[in-house]
Amino acid sequence: MSEASGGRERKFSIVLYSDDSSVREAVIGALGNRVAPEMAEHQIHEFATGAALRLFVDSKKIGTDSPIDLFILDGESVPEGGLGIARQLKDEVFNCPPVLVMTGRKADAWLAAWSRAEANVLHPVDPFTLAHTVADLLRARTSSLSTQ
Repeated sequence: MSEASGGRERKFSIVLYSDDSSVREAVIGALGNRVAPEMAEHQIHEFATGAALRLFVDSKKIGTDSPIDLFILDGESVPEGGLGIARQLKDEVFNCPPVLVMTGRKADAWLAAWSRAEANVLHPVDPFTLAHTVADLLRARTSSLSTQ
């Protein structure tokens, strides 16, 4: 991102939701410090419950100058799945940042579409696919914000 603060680029802010700590660790490991060499670094905010994620989102007052750049939500989480949370975010958050959902089966792509997520990747996490998908979503987010 070209937005500088004190001479430094602003880090991308990624919200990660999964009730499974091993899934969160796999995502964090796959994304490293930055998803592409030419992109700014990112910070990841981890959540194990939907309630905690909603409190965080509510505190950020998301809008055009959103402090959140991307949501990564685990569709296999219980008791509250990431697909339902994705749909809720798209319904309730003005200018909702892009959402990436992780599903357990390729056949669940229709659920990802129902949730209005911009992207879907499969469990188990493939680091290359995840990093590439996240980079594409962040690039699109940066482009859309710069044209507003």
